[in-house]
Amino acid sequence: MDFQLEIINPLNFRSWDELVLSAGDYSFFHSSAWARVLSESYNYKPLYFVLIRKKRPAVIVPVMEVASFLTGKRGVSLPFSDYCNPIISKDIPISQVLSPIIEYGKKSRWKHLEIRDDDNLLTDTAPSSSFYVHSLKLFGNGDQIFSDFQGSTKRNIRKAVREGVTVRICNSPESVKAFYRLHCLTRKRHGVPPQPFYFFKKIYKHIISENAGFVALAMHREKTVGGSVYFHFGEKAFYKYGASDRNYQHLRANNLIMWESIKWYSENGYKSFCFGRTDLANEGLRRFKSGWRTTERIVRYFKYDLKKDAFVSDTKSMPPSQRFIFNRMPIPISKWMGRLLYRHAG
Repeated sequence: MDFQLEIINPLNFRSWDELVLSAGDYSFFHSSAWARVLSESYNYKPLYFVLIRKKRPAVIVPVMEVASFLTGKRGVSLPFSDYCNPIISKDIPISQVLSPIIEYGKKSRWKHLEIRDDDNLLTDTAPSSSFYVHSLKLFGNGDQIFSDFQGSTKRNIRKAVREGVTVRICNSPESVKAFYRLHCLTRKRHGVPPQPFYFFKKIYKHIISENAGFVALAMHREKTVGGSVYFHFGEKAFYKYGASDRNYQHLRANNLIMWESIKWYSENGYKSFCFGRTDLANEGLRRFKSGWRTTERIVRYFKYDLKKDAFVSDTKSMPPSQRFIFNRMPIPISKWMGRLLYRHAG
């Protein structure tokens, strides 16, 4: 089958979101809002490889070109995205789609191409890394959804209510600032620097203020003790960021945040709710997400080395010594490190 992919910048393509939604197998990360956040936050170059047949997408492979003097030049589909599967019609072999993208990458001097696939398109290829993703089907009856949760999940939600925790669904700049304070505390606890605040300002500008997401904040005695950031696109909702004040962990505020957000999405007609990715080794987080009676699947990341002309494994991870340093680093310095490093980490 002969065809030629065209490269589209979704920021300049007026009906991009309508095109993506018509494909069906979309995620929030295929949207123009997310492309705008990544491009404006880190100066990544959008290169979306597309084939349109009869006004419908036969191929969509979103790629951001990351050009870094620290980590090299590469194509990533997509940076800071839990998954962003290539949308490819069943009659088109994925090898015929990847071949011209790889050739483009070679001409552009990429080190590698990274694909984050939750649709098992590359079934005969060993992934560079893998993650769990948990999703929940939504329907209008909140009582029915709640009744399906595991006992421990329901108990934690009820405990938060008894303790006087309340949840606010917010879309103001102040709510983003309140979340970011907790985000910095949580990242310090995990031993990683926080994403820079200008990244969250772009999220507010292009997603939250455009009614494509919101911030949910948990309050206890007028103090913000937990928060989460959610995105939505089409009929799908996505939990992206969560944070909390460890001193109030016993209140189970984050359980109530998640439940109030799920209920909001269900009542507003959304059909699915994704809890995001989980490291395979993080059994505690996996149990937490399974407690909401979610469906579990594996998302696989693939890395194609353009010099070796082969898919390669990727065993790189932050060593414990670095996590130890960030865990003890003062937050102002950690925020500065985040501003310095995240653009190169894409």
